Amino acid sequence: MLFNSLAYLIFLPIVVTLFWFCPKTWRPLLLFIASYVFYMSWKPIYGFLIIGLTLLNYLLGLLIANKQGKQKKAFLITAIATNLILLGIFKYAYFTWDLLKVTVAPFGMQMSALPFQIILPLGISFFVFEFIHYVVEVYKGGRPVKSFINFALFASFFPTQIAGPIKRYQDFIPQLSADSKFKIAMLDEGMGLILFGLFKKVIFADNLAVVVQSGFSRPDLLTSVDLWLVVYAFAFQIYFDFSGYTDIARGSALLLGYKVPINFNLPYLAGSIAEFWHRWHISLSTWLRDYLFIPLGGSRGSKWMTYRNLFITMALGGLWHGAALHFLVWGMYQGVLLMLHKMYSETVSPIAWISNIKTNKIYHALSIVFTFHLVCVGWVFFRADNFSMAISIIEKLLFLKPLSNQIPNWVLTIVNTNEPVTFIVLPFIIALLFVGQLIAVWQNKFKANANNWIAKIISSSPVKAFVVAAVISLLIVFAPDTSPKFIYFQF
Repeated sequence: MLFNSLAYLIFLPIVVTLFWFCPKTWRPLLLFIASYVFYMSWKPIYGFLIIGLTLLNYLLGLLIANKQGKQKKAFLITAIATNLILLGIFKYAYFTWDLLKVTVAPFGMQMSALPFQIILPLGISFFVFEFIHYVVEVYKGGRPVKSFINFALFASFFPTQIAGPIKRYQDFIPQLSADSKFKIAMLDEGMGLILFGLFKKVIFADNLAVVVQSGFSRPDLLTSVDLWLVVYAFAFQIYFDFSGYTDIARGSALLLGYKVPINFNLPYLAGSIAEFWHRWHISLSTWLRDYLFIPLGGSRGSKWMTYRNLFITMALGGLWHGAALHFLVWGMYQGVLLMLHKMYSETVSPIAWISNIKTNKIYHALSIVFTFHLVCVGWVFFRADNFSMAISIIEKLLFLKPLSNQIPNWVLTIVNTNEPVTFIVLPFIIALLFVGQLIAVWQNKFKANANNWIAKIISSSPVKAFVVAAVISLLIVFAPDTSPKFIYFQF
C-alpha cells in the first residue's frame, strides 16, 4: 500500500476515525492490527517475518535487561548478529553470490545462479536498524518495553514502517501511554503535511522522474551540459520524493497524536558536506553516528583513526542503501568527502584570516554551490544502473571526454522508449525548485517569529484555504499518468 495510492486514501481516514473513537487502552492494539494490514497488503507472507523478528528482539531485550556481565553481552551479540544475518540473507545474498563467482572465476571454477529467488521485504533495512537501536540502548541501561503490543507497534507503526524516519524507542514508546486527546491543530498540521508531501511527490518528483529516467537510460546521447541538467533533476527528484514521503509519514502520525522525527532540513542549503549530512536523512545519519561511528572509536583516537572511522561508517552506510558496487562506491565517496572536509577544517581553523573569510556571506554562498555540486557528483553513483555507467557519466560531467561539436541536446528533443522528453523545460523546472527552497526558508523564519505580520497573514484561514485549494488543483492538473513508487521503498 503506497502513500500516493487510492487504497491509502481510504485506509488512513478509517484508521484515524477508529483510533479516536475507541477507548485509549485499545488504541495500541488497533494501530498494531492496522500496521500489519498496511504491511501485509503487499505480500502477506512477510508479515510473519516481521512478527517473528519482533518477538525475537522483544525476548532478547528482556534477557539483556535482566542479565549481567558476559551473559548480558552474549545476548546483545546474539540480537545484533541475528538482525544483521537476516538483513544479509534478504538483501545481500545475490550480491555476495556474485562476488563469490567473480572471485573463483580466475581459478577455473564456475558457479551457477542461486537455486532460489529472494524478494526483498519492504522496509527491512529500517526496522532492523530500529531493533538494533533498541537492544543496544537496553544493554546500556535503558528500560526494556514490557508490553509486547507496544514493542511490536514501535517497529511496525505504519506511517514509518516502510521508509522511516528511523525512530528512537525512548521517544516513541512514552507517546503510547500519553493521555492524548484529539485537537483541531493536529488535523490542521497533519493534513497540511500530507497534502504538501503529496505535492512534492506527485508534482515535482514524479514529473522529474520522466526526465531522469530518459537521461540515465541513454547517457551516450547527451552532452555534458545535458547530463548536468539530468543530474540536477535527480538531485531534486530524490529530495522531493523522500522528503515528500517523510512529510506524509509525519502528517499521518500526527493525525493519530504521535510525533516522529524530522528527517530533512533544507539539505541543499548546506555549506559543507558535514553540514549536508546534518540536514539530509537525519534519522539515518544520527543512527550511523551513534551505532557505528562511535562504537568504531569515533574521534577518540588519532586523527587518522578518526578518518578511518568516517570512511568505514559512510562506506557501510552506502552499502545499506543497496547491495551493489555503485552504492558502496557512493558511500565511500561520501566518506572521502567527510575526511577531506575534516582535514580542511583542522588545517585552516588556526589561520585567522581564513577564519574571517569563512564568516563572509559570499564565501558561504559559494560554499553552498560547491557543496551542492559535490553532492550531485555522488548522486550519479547512487542513481546509475551500475558502476561502469556511473564512471562514464562522471567522465562526461567533468569534461574528461572530448566535447562533441553538436549543440547541447536540451534545445532538441530526446526520444527514449518511444516517449519524447523536451529538455528545454528542465531549467525552468529547476528554477521553480530553487524558489521552493527559498519559500521553505521563509516559512521557517515566519514560524520562529510568531509576531511577524506576514506570518499571521499566511496562517490565516482564508489564505490557508486558498493555498490548499491551489495545491489540490495542481495535483489534479499536473499529476503524471502514472506515479512511480517512492525511491526509498527499495531499501
